Amino acid sequence: MPEDWDRAVAVVAHPDDLEYGAAAAVARWTGQGKHVSYVLVSSGEAGIAGQDPAEVGPLREEEERRSAAVVGVSELRFLGYPDGLIEYGVPLRRDLARTFRELQPEVVVTMSFDLTWAEDGPVNHADHRAVGLAVLDACRDAANEWVFSDLGLPRSHINDAYVVGTGDPSHFVDVTATIEAGIASLKEHRAYLAGLGGDFDPGDFLRKMSGYVGLGAGCEYAVGLRHFPVG
Repeated sequence: MPEDWDRAVAVVAHPDDLEYGAAAAVARWTGQGKHVSYVLVSSGEAGIAGQDPAEVGPLREEEERRSAAVVGVSELRFLGYPDGLIEYGVPLRRDLARTFRELQPEVVVTMSFDLTWAEDGPVNHADHRAVGLAVLDACRDAANEWVFSDLGLPRSHINDAYVVGTGDPSHFVDVTATIEAGIASLKEHRAYLAGLGGDFDPGDFLRKMSGYVGLGAGCEYAVGLRHFPVG
């Protein structure tokens, strides 16, 4: 993945979405002096079974702030959409376009909006699908001075969007030097991981996943992304 840029925004549906691999790439970029902001469309309040969403939302926001800090991100925005019920549409595109015009990134990163994880894998979360597609469209919206002109903000100049978690990556980020930061970032989601139950090991999971991607990238650990030109 080219790294001749200075500002990026990563947009996902829920707290913890970025931590399943992408955070290690973010750690690499912030280590290079780049500015990366996080935008969370929901607060993940419906993500822990048996716990009141009114309590879970603020808890997961705080976990995401700690998680982001581990990889050098201090600017986070929560858009307040309902977890599990995010819909693709003009309101979401408008909020994302406003955010892009305010933050003025050169690069945008988001999650896979494929129907399934891998060709024959489980169905991708509806929130992921809605957000990923809306992000790509909002990149173009934010650049068009006649779309959402009532926002009163200068249009953005986003050159490239990258989608993580896709089964057919076009680009890779070598995260061999930052995989441990990525693991530490995921571990900050203590309440969420505990709510999953079982014996999930963040380090084992990320090393295996990033190691598998690294085989295709020619390095020990890597993150794969699909490039979408939007300039």
